[in-house]
Amino acid sequence: MNLCEQCGYHLKMSSSDRIELSIDPGTWEPMDEDMVSLDPIEFHSEEEPYKNRIDSYQRKTGLTEAVQTGIGQLDGINVAIAVMDFSLWG
Repeated sequence: MNLCEQCGYHLKMSSSDRIELSIDPGTWEPMDEDMVSLDPIEFHSEEEPYKNRIDSYQRKTGLTEAVQTGIGQLDGINVAIAVMDFSLWG
C-alpha cells in the first residue's frame, strides 16, 4: 500500500485511495458527505485566513471535510471506518 520498495517509506495516499484499497468493491456507503467545516469562532491565522484555507482544500481534494466516514465490508465483514485525508493539515 504505497510503500517504497527500496526503503519502506510510506508514500502519501488520499483517503479515497485508502478506502478503495481497503473496502470490498461495491460495498462503500459514505456517511455525512454534506457536513462542511465552518469557522464559528473566527479562528485567526497569521498566514492565510482559515476560511480561505478550507475553501482551497475543498477545491483541491473534492472533499468537504478532512475525514471521510462510512460503512462497507472488509473481507466480507461489515465495518464502519473513518479515514483522515492529510492533504489539508498533514
